[in-house]
Amino acid sequence: MKKRIITISREFGSGGRTVGRRVAERLGIDYYDKELIEKIAEGTGLSEAFIREYGEHAPGKNVFSYSFLGRTANGMSMQDYIWTVQRKIIKELAGKEPCVIVGRCADYILRNREDCLHVFIHSSLEKKVERIVKIYGETSDKPEKRLEDKDKKRSVNYHYYTDRKWGDARNYHLSLDSGEFGIERCVDIITGLVE
Repeated sequence: MKKRIITISREFGSGGRTVGRRVAERLGIDYYDKELIEKIAEGTGLSEAFIREYGEHAPGKNVFSYSFLGRTANGMSMQDYIWTVQRKIIKELAGKEPCVIVGRCADYILRNREDCLHVFIHSSLEKKVERIVKIYGETSDKPEKRLEDKDKKRSVNYHYYTDRKWGDARNYHLSLDSGEFGIERCVDIITGLVE
């Protein structure tokens, strides 16, 4: 079956978001990253800043951080509510049209669809540090710490909601090292598999 939906999971600083955007542009299909945050904010009534922070990142660096979240009478935390709305929106978008979806456990949410290509973008620490300093404007003395913290929270969030290990090659059809291949070659490889 032809792949209509491309999910991009990525390490912070690997350029995965850029890869996803360029793949969508080249294929002439919709791209959802910040646009997905807007849709989730509309669906929940929460601010985009809140969704950006808590829709893809754990509240702490281990799974136990979820134990300390406030919960409603039905046992649902605010993060659980965001997850529920995010899951619904991702499924709706995938059902409507070909698109690229970045992050937010989309690879897991759409795991049973045969028309998806699930991609993980990673890179060496040195290349990611170079990218966040040069392109993202990171100014801290220890950009490595920011990379580690962000990816750890993504990993914990992914495991909490999927019971799978984030970045494990078995969860994706393709894993690409953007530091080794470069952004454009990653785009070429992905679009070549889809076209």
